[in-house]
Amino acid sequence: MSRLIEQIKQKDACAFTHGGKFHADDVFSSALLLYINPEISITRGNNVPEDFSGIVFDIGRGEFDHHQKDSRIRENGVPYAAFGLLWEAVGADILGEELAVKFDESFVQPLDNNDNTGEKNELATLIGNFNPSWDYEGGSDEAFFQAVSVAGMILENKFERYRGNERADKRVEEVLAKHDPASRILVLPEFIPCQKALSETDIAFVIFPSNRGGFCIQPQKREYSMNYKCSFPAEWLGLEGEELVNATGIPGAIFCHKGGFIMTVKEQDEAVKACEKALSLHKDSSVIVWYGSKGDTAAKACDSQTNEQLMNVAKARGIKGVHICHVDAMPVAQLELTELDSETAYAEVLMEKPQWKAYVKEQVKCILKYRPEAVYVEGNAFETYPVIRALRKKHIPVLTMIENKEKKIMVRIP
Repeated sequence: MSRLIEQIKQKDACAFTHGGKFHADDVFSSALLLYINPEISITRGNNVPEDFSGIVFDIGRGEFDHHQKDSRIRENGVPYAAFGLLWEAVGADILGEELAVKFDESFVQPLDNNDNTGEKNELATLIGNFNPSWDYEGGSDEAFFQAVSVAGMILENKFERYRGNERADKRVEEVLAKHDPASRILVLPEFIPCQKALSETDIAFVIFPSNRGGFCIQPQKREYSMNYKCSFPAEWLGLEGEELVNATGIPGAIFCHKGGFIMTVKEQDEAVKACEKALSLHKDSSVIVWYGSKGDTAAKACDSQTNEQLMNVAKARGIKGVHICHVDAMPVAQLELTELDSETAYAEVLMEKPQWKAYVKEQVKCILKYRPEAVYVEGNAFETYPVIRALRKKHIPVLTMIENKEKKIMVRIP
């Protein structure tokens, strides 16, 4: 147990942070302390009392403050805020070393970065919205502790989710150890979250008992893909009852979602049979979208070296029957721009923000209709950057070509 944990758990433990407007940093720091000791007393103010002997954070320029010039920065360049400094000291006691690091990377660091740089963060915005309006005449302590209460619920659920995922990973390892590696169908004794663990395997379907009775079948996606390794036949999608029985030839077929992400049947052997039928009918055909080429010259632009490298991408991912589809970016010439003048030295797009968002959304829609395994991008940054950003938010692999040591190399944009 860390020194800080022992201090937090003391009977009359107390802590002090800054008053006035609050942010996600001091709110989640407080929620973390209260998670460890619900009885700890947290006081807010503009100056730390000289005789205060408790934990001081986000003020005072001490161990758990980050406003001083020599405040600490992580090895990856993300600066610590108070929440990160506290988590560094207590995280391993709460989640264990390995999970504490993962939690820091995915949850704590984005909040730390927001507090230090102002980088947009939806959760930080949500917490900030608890602040009273600018002309409110009372104090902010009541609103602060309301925000802390919400942050506390988020932390509790996050911690339990991380622990649950760890238990699931261990359970999946146990099931896989007994699984026939030649089979692309995995039967689970109960529902276990396993999509991420199975994305790197050849397993195409998972079967598990449904809490409504019968058995569920879930197709599994490839790693970094929006596509399934094997999909249910299109003729099954959206059917249920007798219609699905007739389409599948399986007497116990109950329901197949129109989105193709789940199917239910009455018996386990029928679930296996449904998977086997889907596998026998499946034709592995996938698309890599080439975005940024121009009009009728698209085919000519597709040089042999790029083609070959894109095919190698598909091969490395175990994808057969891949073909390349071109989607043209909207040429800059078609966008209305402001006139250049000596004062601004650059032009502006004559679009309102909603129009620009709609433009980008339409470009992305044109790409997603192909359900691509990856998107290869070329062209100028003005045309491509907004689309790249939107695709990365959807976790779709985005590729581009760079020159490294006088050699052209295909790279995936992080």
